[in-house]
Amino acid sequence: MLRVATDIGGTFTDVVYIRNNSIHQAKCDTVYPHFEQGVINALVKTNLTCSDIDFFAHGTTIVINTLTERTGAVTGLITTRGFRDVLEIARGDTPDIYNVYYQKPKPFVPRYLRCEITERVNHKGEIITPLAENEIEPIIDQFQAEGVTAIAICFLHSYANPEHERTAMALIKKKWPTVAVVTSYQVCREQREYERTNTAALSAYVLPQTDAYIEKLVSKLSKRGLRCTPYIMQSNGGITTAAHARTHPIALIESGPVGGILGAASYAKLIGVPDIIALDIGGTTAKCALIQDGHIPITTEYVIEKTPTSSGYPIKTPVIDLVEIGNGGGSIAWIDSAHALHVGPHSAGSNPGPVAYGRGGEKPTTTDANLYTGCINADNFVGGTVRPDRERIEQAFQSLGDQLGVSAMEAAQGVIQIANANMVNALKLVSVNRGYDPRDFVLIAFGGGGAMHATALASELSIPKVIIPPHAGVFSAWGMLMLDLRRDYILAMQAQLTPANLPVLAQHYQQLTHEARDDFKRDGFSDHQIRDERYIDARYIGQGHTVRIAVNTGEINDGWLTQSIATFHSEHEKAFTFRLDSIIEVVNIHLVSFGLVDKSECPEIARVTSAQATPFSERRVDFAQYGVYSTSIYKRTDLSPGMVINGPAIIEEETTTTAVLPHNQLELDRFGGLHISINSPDITN
Repeated sequence: MLRVATDIGGTFTDVVYIRNNSIHQAKCDTVYPHFEQGVINALVKTNLTCSDIDFFAHGTTIVINTLTERTGAVTGLITTRGFRDVLEIARGDTPDIYNVYYQKPKPFVPRYLRCEITERVNHKGEIITPLAENEIEPIIDQFQAEGVTAIAICFLHSYANPEHERTAMALIKKKWPTVAVVTSYQVCREQREYERTNTAALSAYVLPQTDAYIEKLVSKLSKRGLRCTPYIMQSNGGITTAAHARTHPIALIESGPVGGILGAASYAKLIGVPDIIALDIGGTTAKCALIQDGHIPITTEYVIEKTPTSSGYPIKTPVIDLVEIGNGGGSIAWIDSAHALHVGPHSAGSNPGPVAYGRGGEKPTTTDANLYTGCINADNFVGGTVRPDRERIEQAFQSLGDQLGVSAMEAAQGVIQIANANMVNALKLVSVNRGYDPRDFVLIAFGGGGAMHATALASELSIPKVIIPPHAGVFSAWGMLMLDLRRDYILAMQAQLTPANLPVLAQHYQQLTHEARDDFKRDGFSDHQIRDERYIDARYIGQGHTVRIAVNTGEINDGWLTQSIATFHSEHEKAFTFRLDSIIEVVNIHLVSFGLVDKSECPEIARVTSAQATPFSERRVDFAQYGVYSTSIYKRTDLSPGMVINGPAIIEEETTTTAVLPHNQLELDRFGGLHISINSPDITN
């Protein structure tokens, strides 16, 4: 069986394939703006025949790129009369509280493309005012005249009764079949009008481009002989069919990053490590997530472009709860007007890329700094396919150093230290800032840059161990081969968690279960291939926000109620440090259904108990504040379980480099994962 996964990053497109329990990998440049061509190029590089592929999964950054680069469709919004300005009003709270000139983020849909229609449904789903169907046609005429290519429909309380949204969509498609239409009930069946409207608007905004991208990808793969159903990575931690992804694009907003987070969780489970912080450092960004007791946190309180001075744009779709910053191998070093050194968020990408690529890049990056300090082997750069020009790299850092009044090497050291500081702050956001002690967790690092920086980051946070999993440089793609299909079904309902409301809860869960079964059966899954998980979003009466808890999938009876109440009190206390003797109110019920697929196993490697690890070379490496050392260099393919390596050391492989700091010790697990025990070195060396 041949199983393939591809992942598009900001710099590289990765491919991992497993044949006969043997794992192989390849990288090639990401192709802007024709991302699907990068996937084809990566497959060509592997010499795979598409007709032999039995399983194909793909992670993409098309949705988040479309939003951040503002390259989506001209979008119109149709909403309930009187609610045209919901996107403009947004929320009253602002992050920049002392700025009297604060401006809320500009809506993706301008006011002249936001139209109102007569209709009204109350919060119980009762129709108060029927839909004025005759008002649809003039709106369509206006949108056509303005060049609109996508329409979002969001009516008040449609989460309780979507009848008017369905009717409006049908009328629009009848008169204008080619336009992309998204209704809010399709993408978000939760309360909170602003968040729901924004989610629908952004989903419509990215729909045409995402649909065209997936269509081109599937078409090119089909022409090359692919016969199996392609799957696309979703933000909720599962994969879905390409056909489903084309109609639910907002669910792909973090399609690329979450593959690695899920892969880290799978690997941690495999080796029996329940509490981890997963860190993915790629060419453009660094992402991290905290996983406790093997539980992968999912949130629908997702926000893009949120900064200390901007509230960003909320998107209510299930997303793995991660933190992402603009700091990766390609992040550019620059100096501000106050002569302070910064790294990122702007990236050199793959073209021109870092100075070392020799493609015209002139501004030094984190990758250039790691090359200049000796951490990266110039003779094995990008798998030996690129010979970096050390003279140009030195010139770039000398130019940077001249502005700072330091040497070129000191400037390179500063770039690495600032990049590390940025990543430490990201790790604190998912740990310390949420009440978790990093010392209680293991850091699993991956991505092209994860292994280079992980030990320094762990040392800073006193994390006791770092694990670099096999195939770390393409780990997000590997993670996709370990996943099932996943779909989230969320239904808003407001009911007290009491015995009297158990029949209503049971009825709603049954409704969602039938909906899930119908969806999966259309994709060819039988009942025994489907697994369910249940959650509820609940709060104490009078609270504004909720706590999500997992509840039993069995019969909803008095025992179920007692257990659910106890779980809520416990989870609320974890989140907010207190519990109340108050009535609990359910706000949403949440069904997660998994379509089970065959997954790849991670092969074990032979254990060698008597052999010593033998370095293949030695070079001087500048470990910044930890000192300069003559360092042994090892090939990862030469290592096996049973070997022990004392730092300082460098472990090289085709797609990444692992730095082992002085005084740290490295061992291998039975799958080839590198376990590095962190002992803070003496930085006075």
